[in-house]
Amino acid sequence: MSTNQAPEASHDPSGADAPGEGAPDAPDAPDARQRRTILIAVCVALMAVIASVSGLNVAQPDLAVITSTFPKEERGRAIGVWTGVAGGGGVLGMFLSAALVDAVSWRWLFVLPIALVVVALAMTLRSVPNSRERSGHAFDTVGALTSVVAVVGLIFVLQEGPERGWTAPATLAGLAVGAIAAIGFVTWELSRRDAALLDVRLFRERGLAGGSITLLVVFGVQAGIFVVLFPFFQAVLGWSGLLSTLALMPMAVMMMMASGLAPQLAALVGPRATMATGILLAGAGLALMAAVVSVEGGYLSVLPGMLAMGIGMGLSMTPSTEAITSALPRERQGVASALNDVTREFGTALGVALLGALLSSGYRNAIDSRLAGVPEGPADTAREGVANALDAAHQAGPQAQALVRATRESFVDGWQNAMWAGVAVMAALFVYVLVRGPQQPTGTPANRPEPAVDAIAP
Repeated sequence: MSTNQAPEASHDPSGADAPGEGAPDAPDAPDARQRRTILIAVCVALMAVIASVSGLNVAQPDLAVITSTFPKEERGRAIGVWTGVAGGGGVLGMFLSAALVDAVSWRWLFVLPIALVVVALAMTLRSVPNSRERSGHAFDTVGALTSVVAVVGLIFVLQEGPERGWTAPATLAGLAVGAIAAIGFVTWELSRRDAALLDVRLFRERGLAGGSITLLVVFGVQAGIFVVLFPFFQAVLGWSGLLSTLALMPMAVMMMMASGLAPQLAALVGPRATMATGILLAGAGLALMAAVVSVEGGYLSVLPGMLAMGIGMGLSMTPSTEAITSALPRERQGVASALNDVTREFGTALGVALLGALLSSGYRNAIDSRLAGVPEGPADTAREGVANALDAAHQAGPQAQALVRATRESFVDGWQNAMWAGVAVMAALFVYVLVRGPQQPTGTPANRPEPAVDAIAP
């Protein structure tokens, strides 16, 4: 997203690199030692982010802050605000990051999380009470390892299936490994019972199962949509990173507003009806984008669908979160908090893998028939992706404009493949929630200890 482009190497007619500023042996180019230092620095920065998130995930089964602080009559609203930030706050973070990159430098990206950490730490030390829970069981190492293998296998299948083919040996091997690991995980967790990493018996509870599946799907579709929208704004419409992120703000605002209103609606009509309404709206938004999107229509062709999706996801996320936390007694609320975040993160990984792969596959299938007359080199580059195709257009001679048009139209075709897949997933979720969604009104039953929800957004 940065507007600062790396300098290009200059070339002599023989094809050898001239000693320009972009040549490998230019005086200003990093030497081998400096390149290793750069790699280490970037990896340490990445490790800081990953370790922070994973560390909080490890701690959150102990960290049930909202429930231990807010009384029952205020808890639904607090969960709504927390859920809205979890769903829409990422877009705001992307907007601020894009603004820093475009206005200053990518190095300032590290200032934003540091500032947020300092503010959060100061407020936490001053105001947040200690709600630590203790476990008498050792960490479930076998369960953790088998779950990782199962997740990696499943994501590999979703990512590579549209690319290699669903019956390709690598796809089938990934499916077999993932399925065996998943069966092993469930079997092991059943044998561990109360000492399990995740007690799969809990999914017999309708509220917990329905809430978990809804969050898994909704966050997966949301993440997949972002994978599709950003290339559309930047590669097809030619927008900057800052403007592209700003274009997502209407959807984020609708999501956060709907999340705040969801507890009141759930109190009136029940969580199942609220969740189903949200899922229906989100699915309708996907269908609207798939049917109406076009190169000529630009942003206005996707805006109505984005708004419907934002409202729908906001309405479905808050009652889903409350359904999970209300399903378990107080002594199991650490599990409920962790399950809330795990479903979000797992769903995000699945959504990016599936919808991203469908977009890429659909694009390549569509552009093949539009490359007639384009030179072989630019045509091969165009098949690699929309950004590559637009970069290679200047090498296509008189076919440059035709290649640009073919690239954008093919991306829209791939977009529609991904969107219709999302519609199918949301339709299946809608039917599931109608049949197996939580029945009890949102809130804490009188005969059940008060639930908890973790105060850490994914």
